[in-house]
Amino acid sequence: MLSEMQKKRLERYEKRIEMYYEAEEAVLLNQEYKIGTRSLRRADLSTIRAAIRELEGQIETLEACGGKNKAFRCIPRDI
Repeated sequence: MLSEMQKKRLERYEKRIEMYYEAEEAVLLNQEYKIGTRSLRRADLSTIRAAIRELEGQIETLEACGGKNKAFRCIPRDI
């Protein structure tokens, strides 16, 4: 169960990831373009994709375990 703060964070992450998906699409369709005499270049595709991966991980963590970090203890055994 997500707390209210976690729900808001999840909404922000989902909104941001949609913007990154749109940016990725824009770069894939047209990396550089001209308006009159001015030449404009969009953001770097690798930067956008890295941000998407990071946000997907954060969203997955929030949805999977409610944003709580889990720790496990291991005892190595020599059998």
